[in-house]
Order: sequence, then C-alpha cells, then structure tokens
Amino acid sequence: MNLQPVIGLETHVQLKTKTKLFCGCLAHSENVAPNTNVCPVCMGHPGTLPLPNEQAVTWAVLLGLALNGQITPHSKFDRKNYFYPDLPKAYQISQFDLPIMTEGEVELDDIPGEQPKTIRLERMHLEEDAAKNIHGDDGKTYVDYNRGGTPLCEIVTAPVFENAAQAKAYVQELRLLVRTLGISDGDLERGHMRCDVNISMREVDEDGKPVSPMLSPKTEIKNINSFRHIERAIAYEIKRQTALWEAGNPPSKTFTRGWNDVKQATEEQRSKEDSADYRYFPEPDVPPLELTSIAKLVKRRLPELPAAKRARLKAEYGFKAEDIRMIMEDPALTEFAEKALSELGAWLQTKPDVTPEHMPEARQKLTKTFSGWLLSKLMGLLEERKIDVKTMKLTPEDFSEFVSLIADSKLTGPKGLEVLGKMLDDGSDPSHVMEELGANRMDDMLALEVIVKTVVEENPKEVERYQAGETKLIQFLVGQVMKASKGNADPSKTAQVIKNILG
Repeated sequence: MNLQPVIGLETHVQLKTKTKLFCGCLAHSENVAPNTNVCPVCMGHPGTLPLPNEQAVTWAVLLGLALNGQITPHSKFDRKNYFYPDLPKAYQISQFDLPIMTEGEVELDDIPGEQPKTIRLERMHLEEDAAKNIHGDDGKTYVDYNRGGTPLCEIVTAPVFENAAQAKAYVQELRLLVRTLGISDGDLERGHMRCDVNISMREVDEDGKPVSPMLSPKTEIKNINSFRHIERAIAYEIKRQTALWEAGNPPSKTFTRGWNDVKQATEEQRSKEDSADYRYFPEPDVPPLELTSIAKLVKRRLPELPAAKRARLKAEYGFKAEDIRMIMEDPALTEFAEKALSELGAWLQTKPDVTPEHMPEARQKLTKTFSGWLLSKLMGLLEERKIDVKTMKLTPEDFSEFVSLIADSKLTGPKGLEVLGKMLDDGSDPSHVMEELGANRMDDMLALEVIVKTVVEENPKEVERYQAGETKLIQFLVGQVMKASKGNADPSKTAQVIKNILG
C-alpha cells in the first residue's frame, strides 16, 4: 500500500495593535497581572457594543495584499457560537463567508533539499482571540482574560503540503512576512503565532496519483507553538495514521488532538466540529466593512517583500542562500546589513587597484568577508553580551569601516575580534579602537622574523616534531607568534616565515 500525507495549516497571527479588536483595552498581555486589561466590552457584559479597531482592519488588508490574495470588497463579521470558559460571551466575533482575503499564495523558494513550491491559500480572516486557560498544579483551570479580544489574522492553506519540511518552511516564511510588514512580532514561543495542523493520509498508485478523489477524515493538531513541534507533530501523526491504515483501520472521523512534547506524541482531545456546529450568523452589532478604498491606500505602502529581497541580495551582493536566510531572520539585521553593504560598496569603488572588469570578483570576495564577520563573529559577540542588533551601539557605518580594514589586511582576524568587541562595548569607531589597543597589523618583516626565531628557540620539541613530519604543528607555532605579537602578525605571512626558517 502506497500512502501519501495530505497536510494543511491554519496559522493564527496576533497583530501588535495598541488596543484590542473591539474595545480600547491594551492588547499586550505579557508581564501584566491576570485579568487587568479587561473591560465590559471584551468581557461581554450586557448592553455593551463592539467598535472595530481601524488599525487592525488596515493591517489585515495589508497582510492580504502581501499574501497575493483577493481582498473582499464587502466583508463582514460573524458570530461563531460555542461554549467554553475562554469565551465570556459564549461566542467569538470572527468571519465566515466574507473574509478579508481569499485565493492567496505564498512562494517557497528556499526549502532545504527541495524544489520551490507554491502554497495555495484559501482565505485569511480577522477575528478576536480567546482568553488564556492556565492549568494549575492543584488540578484546577484558571482563566486569564487579558488576551481575550486581541486581534488575530487566521490564514488557512489548501491541503497542499507533502511533508513536515514544507510546513516548517511555510510558517517560517509567514513569520518573516509579518515581521517585514511590521504588523506582528511573530514569535511562536510567546504566542504571537499559533499553528493548527490538519493531516490525513490517502492511498496513491505507483505513479503517485490518488486512488480516490475523496480525502479521508482529517486529524487537527491544535495550537502548536514552535517550529520543532510542528515538524515532530507531523512526523508522529504520519507514523500513527500510517499504522492505522496498514492495520485496515484508517481514521473514520475527524478528531482534534494536541501535541504533548514530553511524550513526543499527539493526544486525542475531542471530535472535531464542522461549521454547522458553530451556528454562524452575521454579527448584528458591527456594520459591514467596505475594503476597496482601504486596499487602494494600503497597496502603496507595501514594502519590499521577502522573496523579492532574497533575489536582490543574491543578485546584488552574491550572498549564499544560507547566509541570506540568516540575515533575513530579523528585519533589523537585514536593515543593518544593507546599510553597511552600501557603505562598503562605495568604499570598493574608490580602490584604484579594483578595475571594472575585476569589480564582480572583488565584490564577491568582500561579501564573503562581510557575511563571515556579521553572522559568525558579530552575532556571537552579541549573544555573549545578551544584546541584539536593535540595542547595540555599533553603527552600520562603523561596521563597514571595520570590515574594510579586515579586507585591506590592515587588521588581523584575531585582533579584529578584540577590536569589534570594544566597538560594541563603547560605541567607538574602529580607527580609534585600533589606536587605543595598538591593533595595527605588523608589516615589518624583520620584526616578524625576530619574533618567529624567538618562538622557534622557545619550543624546541615542537620544532623537532614538525621537522620530523608533523606538519600540523605549524598551527601551534603560528599561534605562539600571534600571542607574542599581541595578535598583530598576519597568520599567512607568519606561516610562510616559519616554513622559510625551518626549511
């Protein structure tokens, strides 16, 4: 029996508006005492009326355009009725038949080990979030209504994913998109994005074509809040459902399950409702939304989207795909990198030894140096100091000057790390730090030879082993010279001098 996974995703994106979707309560529930950001409107008291948040509607339209979707000219809100402690009104104001957007798509051009893939989107609608249930150690469940009423955009894909890698790549691309638009922080671990996975299996023939046009009942895995959990939940569910099929007992009903990270397994929660169970009807207290004029205004504000930016970074600077992925992980890092690269490009144009025909090669080499210092060295130093790109004192202009000194061999790698750390600590420019630390590269070959000879004399055993054939000891001797020169000796020149002296 040949089985093929059929996977669709429903992703909830929490918009970072200042206030909630239908009232004036603050929408930020983190680090706030439970049940303090609440009012009669979001708590559903009788006689209160909801008032739509203009910013939330505008951002939802912006997201719909960025998802290449069709903005519904006349949209409306609906009541989704179900009884649960996290809904004080016993219904959720959501959207049913006239969502903000329909028929969108997301291009995945960077799936590790796979070809590019277009993910078809069925819809994107705006709704209010539910409250947060907190299961106490005492066996009781407590409800914090601070989150209730926060605006959410729910994005529903068609069942087009074939494996966990594609699903993970899609959610990563969606997070990058909302961060680029500036409408959400997109942190899964903090609940800014939550993902429901719908998965079933279907039988296919030897050519991979479905045996039946009908899809089997799906299983929905609720509220997955990390990329790792998405991958593991899908992998587990494929294995679980495959075993059921092979035992002649494929799923016959639609069920909701939850991911238990401790057990590394999904657990059955309840049978899954369909739309009829929610008894949708138009929200009588919120008028319909006329979105055509909003869409025209918002379309002018669309920034360069991730796919276009990736293509440009590759074409203009020659970055590797993995480097582009890391740079674009954080929009603040992307902005920093582009400003620094612009400065470096201008510096490269002033170098008399770089002719027009050699410019592409020189730019490629400079990009390699830049990405190494940015993604490896700088990110490592930021992690050590527990700061980030947005809070560091280092400017793009100073970093570009620093990289140019490295590229010109005016500053050695080991000493460069010390200089960069000092720049992060006090915000000084590289020239000032180099002068303060005495970090100018040693160009006096006679002085270098004196240091090498001293090192050779102080390490007779290592020299003897090197001359006996242990050539890897050259690195030890270079390290000793670097230490003696306080990091100012050029490693490659040092290695050559050692080889010349030792024959």
